[in-house]
Amino acid sequence: MRYEFKDGLEFVRSLDKSDKLFNLRNRFYLKPDEIYMDGNSLGLSSKDAEKALLKAFDVWRKEAIKIWGAEDGYYFNLSKKIAEKLKSLINADAEEIVVLGSITTNIHQALTTFYKPTKEKYKIIVDELNFPTDIYAAKSIIELKGYNVGDVLVEVKSRDKRTIKEEDIISKMTDDVALILLPSVLYRSAQLLDMELITKEAHKRGIIIGWDLAHSMGSVPHDFKKINPDFAVWCSYKYLNAGPGATAGMYINKKHFNKSVGLKGWFGSKDESQFLMSHDFDQDKDANGWLQGTHNIFSMAPLDGALDIFNEVGISNIRQKSLHITAYLMYLIDNKLTKYGYIISNPREDHRRGGHVCLEHEEAYRISLALRDNNIIPDYREPNAIRLAPVALYVSYEEVYHLVDILEKIIISKEYEKYSLNKVTVL
Repeated sequence: MRYEFKDGLEFVRSLDKSDKLFNLRNRFYLKPDEIYMDGNSLGLSSKDAEKALLKAFDVWRKEAIKIWGAEDGYYFNLSKKIAEKLKSLINADAEEIVVLGSITTNIHQALTTFYKPTKEKYKIIVDELNFPTDIYAAKSIIELKGYNVGDVLVEVKSRDKRTIKEEDIISKMTDDVALILLPSVLYRSAQLLDMELITKEAHKRGIIIGWDLAHSMGSVPHDFKKINPDFAVWCSYKYLNAGPGATAGMYINKKHFNKSVGLKGWFGSKDESQFLMSHDFDQDKDANGWLQGTHNIFSMAPLDGALDIFNEVGISNIRQKSLHITAYLMYLIDNKLTKYGYIISNPREDHRRGGHVCLEHEEAYRISLALRDNNIIPDYREPNAIRLAPVALYVSYEEVYHLVDILEKIIISKEYEKYSLNKVTVL
């Protein structure tokens, strides 16, 4: 889509004035002197999440063990309750969604269920730009099956070290491939892959395919009725704003409900047999069969509350603003910053990018440190990228405008030079 933008505070303030989501900022704990651009790494705390967490604590305080039956079993069935709120974000049935574990443990759960290598089909396709935990999980399951990683793992290479071509993925779908695990959005460059095309091509060849939605869930709407993946996993602490280490989620296509789950646990039992204490696993009839241990209520409750905003506003409206505000950020970068060596390395087209802008510079690390001392929170990624996420629910256009001004000031004044090149662990 072509956007008509202008420079100047008058224009940017008119954008905020016409922004239908602007007042949602009031439901988040924003610092008045800080611009937060790191919601693609850890979303801000919301008042909705806080309310839900404090309520859960209060119910536990009052009810103790009776919390599981309180409010008609609300907390005992919390995964199902949250699934009802999540289903519109990916256009899936609630029975295909479960809330459990972390994104890493959920990848392990999916791979142990779906990776059934044979002599003819045993390879796993990944991409070389994916987040490391996905690759660790894939290598783990290969080793557990007794295979050599080098013989099984197929890495799709990037032509530019930033993005992956869909045709390069498809070209690796040979007859010996059993499973594919890919990110919906590449965590560094924000590239949004054509999930429907890739999934269709995988299924043509009898290949199981799963998607990691870590960098799209809550930012990009997905239509799983159309895409039809076999499984998907995601975390809840980025765009979903559920808090650090919040309980993650998993999608299991209903066509696989009859599969025996790889990692069994007692919460995966049918309701009527869970408390019979039989050592014979009686797997639940839908995605709830993939549940394992008792719900982490204090990790799930904030997610329960945080999702209320998404259901009120609608993911399509969130995506519309996300595309518009990231486009405006790129417009300002093009007009003010490229002359100083800044490079936009994410795809420009709306249909090919997620919710953040990837800004490269040879001094990206030290610029990130300078940004923090200017009360702007970015996200740095090796070797030279500053990820900037103007999250639609709580970042204003005027904040984006000031961000670019400060990026310019840091370069002109050479403010970054006062920082050491010795890198800290977390930034």
